[in-house]
Amino acid sequence: MAQNVHKVLKRYWGFDEFRSPQLEIIESVLSGRDTIALLPTGGGKSLCYQLPALLTKGKVLVISPLISLMQDQIKQLEDKEILAKAIYSGMPLSAIDAILDNFVHGPLKLLYVSPERVQTELFQTRFYMANVAFVAIDEAHCISQWGHDFRPSYLDLKVLREIKPNVPIIALTATATSLILQDIEKQLGLRDVSVFTKKFC
Repeated sequence: MAQNVHKVLKRYWGFDEFRSPQLEIIESVLSGRDTIALLPTGGGKSLCYQLPALLTKGKVLVISPLISLMQDQIKQLEDKEILAKAIYSGMPLSAIDAILDNFVHGPLKLLYVSPERVQTELFQTRFYMANVAFVAIDEAHCISQWGHDFRPSYLDLKVLREIKPNVPIIALTATATSLILQDIEKQLGLRDVSVFTKKFC
């Protein structure tokens, strides 16, 4: 597996080596374990779910709080010829339906949505139908009332585990105390979780 991981890193990102602890995080995700990653801004959090997405047969759902973040990542993935789409407010229903259909039946690999989108019946039905390899929750500190960016809709993400109890989750953040990390684990219903942190300089 390590050889394949490095091959994908070189092909799509142009790097020969990972930053610590990216490789360990990716190995945890690929092994099917629930994972929490606390990495500083600019520490390469997105690589920790984008790369393993390319080494799994299923699709990857990414929860992101801001449209601008989604759009930036989609652009970067498209530049690498990786199939990814985002659903955000203001899109016509026909476009949303087409993307969700692609996520279930088509070649779409990564789907970015807001936490609010997860609560819609249309989304939940397609999520249930899709072959999902794992779920990535970005800015996961938003789930905790002790975090400065608390966003109540994050508390409802536990429905993803209720719909697909065996699909692993990776929660990523650059901002979390030990209390917030414990809260993330509790609120998402993570099991036997692997926690990776990188010290901030």
